[in-house]
Amino acid sequence: MARRGRRYKPPSSAPETEQPEALSRILRTEAAVSGVSRKAAASRQQSTRLWPRAVLEALDSAVASNRWDSALEIFELLRKQHWYKPRSQTYARLLMMLGKCRQPAAATALFKVMLSERLKPTVDVYTALVGAYGYSGLLDEALATVDQMKGTAGCNPDEYTFSVLINCCSKLRRFDRIPAILDEMSYLGLECNTVIHNTIIDGHGKAGMLEEMENALSNMLEDGNNVPDIYTMNSIIWAYGNHGRINEMEMWYSEFQLMGVEPDTQTFNIMVKSYGKAKMHEKIISVLKYMKKHFFSPTVVTFNIIIECFGQTGNIEKMEYYFRLMKIQGVKPNPITYCSLVNGYSKAGLLNKVPGIIRQTENTDVVLDTPFFNCVISAYAKSGGIKIMEEILQLMKEKKCKPDKVTYTTMIQAYNAHGMDEAAKLLNMEVERVDGKLLGPVSEVDNK
Repeated sequence: MARRGRRYKPPSSAPETEQPEALSRILRTEAAVSGVSRKAAASRQQSTRLWPRAVLEALDSAVASNRWDSALEIFELLRKQHWYKPRSQTYARLLMMLGKCRQPAAATALFKVMLSERLKPTVDVYTALVGAYGYSGLLDEALATVDQMKGTAGCNPDEYTFSVLINCCSKLRRFDRIPAILDEMSYLGLECNTVIHNTIIDGHGKAGMLEEMENALSNMLEDGNNVPDIYTMNSIIWAYGNHGRINEMEMWYSEFQLMGVEPDTQTFNIMVKSYGKAKMHEKIISVLKYMKKHFFSPTVVTFNIIIECFGQTGNIEKMEYYFRLMKIQGVKPNPITYCSLVNGYSKAGLLNKVPGIIRQTENTDVVLDTPFFNCVISAYAKSGGIKIMEEILQLMKEKKCKPDKVTYTTMIQAYNAHGMDEAAKLLNMEVERVDGKLLGPVSEVDNK
């Protein structure tokens, strides 16, 4: 995205406050973006003489964390710099980010900005735009963009373009569009690679279309040019395991090993979760033993799945055992771990243990997130602990953790359930005052 090899030497008139380290710190935070924008508005000369490294690092940080609104603000600031040169790679990265964030309108606007800079779109740019439309549910716009590519010299869609398009179709459950796309690939002389086969297999599996999933695997095997890999294996066993078809899951696990595909940690995590859903706890233990014997180290995901599994079945002793084992083995708990513990205690009616969980997090560098606090608020709401529920909301705000729709909906429903109509009304008014779009009709959200 930037030329990092050379250091840019600022003009002598550059303000003293625009030191690289200080500016980098500023630009890396949400609040700082508005601060820099205010600087830019206050002095045009100052805003065009920022340090390249600091601005570019800030842009990288915003893009990597998918803070699309901040990234676009920083990019506008970048375009004002006298050292700025338009680069298609920058636009491709920004468009990919907007696709992940489901922001098709912003992607369209950004593409127009690129054209206004007389920068010729590349295959990567067009492919990112295809994803921005497709992942946002605008499949017709995505297909139109592919047609636009074919009409642009040197921009014919490649295998990656079509893999993105097929992935969009799979996620939108528009499998009816895939055969025509494959025919188009063949017409253009492009082969269906392993990634595309895996995308089709995984899409059918996620949609619960298990027969079609097996047909897609057969097509892959008959193709002859592509062999199944670990992604194929994990997609197949996830689909069967997620639908409780444990025998098929185990059969395909063996079949893939015969094909020469070896499992990875994710494979075992999938199996552990499937056994947990089926309440086959002895199988979970056997998977862990196999992992240990073959030198596979359980990850935080592995332990989170196990902790959640025993918590849901009310086996608090086992839940706590694996939480202790997790820490003994040096695997760092995350907010999901603590959320699973709270859910387990809540289900078992042991809410007196929840404050201890919160205290534990105080002695770690784990940053508690909104889903964790929502989990705690929900637990107290269900038990009628209205006062504690309110205290948790206050703690949440003190921790600079922003309540969301689920937070307020849970609390309003708890107030209504206990006949506290006035409290529910006041909270609803507070939400509307802060952000009128935050909370939809309470009836639309399940009281979980």
